[in-house]
Amino acid sequence: LCGECGQFHLLLDNHLYNFQDDVDDELICHICLQPLLQPMDTPCGHTYCFKCLENFMQEYNFCPMDRKKLSFQQCHKSSLLVRNLLDKLIVFCPFKAECQQKMQRCELEAHLQNRCPGFKKYKSETQRKKNSISKGKEDPSTKVETSTPKDPEVPSRESALVAESSAAAVVSLGTAEPGLVNPAFEETEEGETSLVAETNTIEIHREDPEEELGMRIVGGKDTPLGNIVVQEVLRDSVIAADGRIAPGDHILEVNGVNISSVTHCQAVSFLRHPGPVLHLMVLQEKGFSNKTAQQDSTSTNREVIHVTLIKRDRSEPLGIKLIRKTDEAGIFILDLLEGGLAAKNGKLSRNDRVLSINGQDLRQGTPEAAAQIIQSTESRVNFVVLRQLGLQLSEPVEEGSTSNSSSSSSNGGSPVHHRRRLDQNHYRRKSHYQKASFTVAIKKEPKESLGITIGGGRDNKNKLPIYVTSVQPIGCLFRDGRIKRGDVLLSINGIDLTQLNYYEAVSALKSNAASHSVVLKALEIISLNSTEPSLDIKEQGFSWSPLWITWLGLPSYLHCCQDIVLSKGNLESWGFSIVGGFEESKGHQPFFIKTIVPGTPAFRDRKLKCGDEIVAVNGVPAIGMSNSELIPMLKEQRNKVTLTVVSWPGSLV
Repeated sequence: LCGECGQFHLLLDNHLYNFQDDVDDELICHICLQPLLQPMDTPCGHTYCFKCLENFMQEYNFCPMDRKKLSFQQCHKSSLLVRNLLDKLIVFCPFKAECQQKMQRCELEAHLQNRCPGFKKYKSETQRKKNSISKGKEDPSTKVETSTPKDPEVPSRESALVAESSAAAVVSLGTAEPGLVNPAFEETEEGETSLVAETNTIEIHREDPEEELGMRIVGGKDTPLGNIVVQEVLRDSVIAADGRIAPGDHILEVNGVNISSVTHCQAVSFLRHPGPVLHLMVLQEKGFSNKTAQQDSTSTNREVIHVTLIKRDRSEPLGIKLIRKTDEAGIFILDLLEGGLAAKNGKLSRNDRVLSINGQDLRQGTPEAAAQIIQSTESRVNFVVLRQLGLQLSEPVEEGSTSNSSSSSSNGGSPVHHRRRLDQNHYRRKSHYQKASFTVAIKKEPKESLGITIGGGRDNKNKLPIYVTSVQPIGCLFRDGRIKRGDVLLSINGIDLTQLNYYEAVSALKSNAASHSVVLKALEIISLNSTEPSLDIKEQGFSWSPLWITWLGLPSYLHCCQDIVLSKGNLESWGFSIVGGFEESKGHQPFFIKTIVPGTPAFRDRKLKCGDEIVAVNGVPAIGMSNSELIPMLKEQRNKVTLTVVSWPGSLV
């Protein structure tokens, strides 16, 4: 929260104010469409906010209004008269629930620091939260109670086990799974290629407990990605300064809470939770390694054992953690959770290899497939396992699954994630978001402003459509009430806004706002999942922008595709994995980039990002394809492939 204006914004952004009256057009910045702050005059006679002009001149060398050649050094402060007029504009205190005062803009900071009961209340509540966090760290029992999700998929003991046993776990992610794809994996004559990754616990410290971490994330169990994946690390951020987290890392835990099976919104909420110290467990891919074929270590001293466990009902967990190994096919028992059904039975042992469950062959199976069989069984679960006698098997080194919350490394060579329950709604683009375009016609005074701020534009690196970032409590749109934050603006008075860059859109809105009537066409994107927690409160400490999952609801005519051309040698892999595609049980799903492997062509190119949607391969549309159709297309391209992708910015945390 800014102590000068009393509102939330990024440190480098302008202050925000609630003005009592409409401000004269001559005192409005033509970049941000708000009353001028630290006004700067150009040699060509235009005036802009200092920060707006400074940011603009970092990318362009001309005046935003008349496009005459310009450098920032040629500009100078506006006259004292103009600055005084701006400082005397009347604003409301932002804490209107506790304080109804209004004052000159230049007096607001002193009011907040010395007289405002609302700001004083906010500061005391913030201090209380900080004290509560500190107390929670000192009291382990409090921490467990407050940090456990409402419907935990993984017992806390298992999380602790993973943290202890996998400080430098090496994971083989080379196995392709049915329905999923890992084009990054190929076999070479030298032997099997495996993808090596490490699971690490990283402690992030921040001086301001509410400072944003400075990274963008994608994924969640309500998307084909499943896991939460880091898409981007922002420069000069807390995460960038720490230097240990990179794009492509998979976030498994936040402060001891397993987030590998939560929705995108829930993950954003966990990562935005304030605190001076943040503990993250992440899985970080290190690249490919070749390994020579090894003989089956179970060739001697083996014993086949039959074990039957009886569940009281279908939902009862067995308390078994299943994993895959780097050097052997099949599924192995990593651990039996204390107090669980399997541990009480006592017949299964750690390192047993699972050959079948209820008669279904799992010699080449996955932990995910095993857990699905167990979860769908009403009562009797019959295991056939292979046990090595008199020889300690190598330590299992890949995180796996428990019988009540399956995990696997199946997603295109990706780290483990918890399988969605069969009765949950799988991700479908059209079922999660409602796209409703509407038209707003308003009669207004010529000098009355629209009173909105916007973001996006086709010059943005993600080539976003124009969307509303705020509706100010002045202007005709606030009075009308139909345009909301997050709405995508399609046109104004018949002028198409969908293909304009940011400054062209600002100019179009500005010029048309001067008329007596304005007709705006907009697109409202509404989340239909009422069970998701609202992030409005949690987002207050962040410069507002739509969540990544929101962009997935946009109709295809608003997508701005780009072609990415990758080249590789004959013995190289492309270096990325994908998830999604058509499946009988889930219908049509988009294809998403899930993994980009260090040291590969996709990694070196730097253009492809985790969370990008693949629209076409070499010009052939991917929409409606299944994995079995798209995989051969990717693998047939020996040295060059053109991927047409749509890239949406990840959610900022």
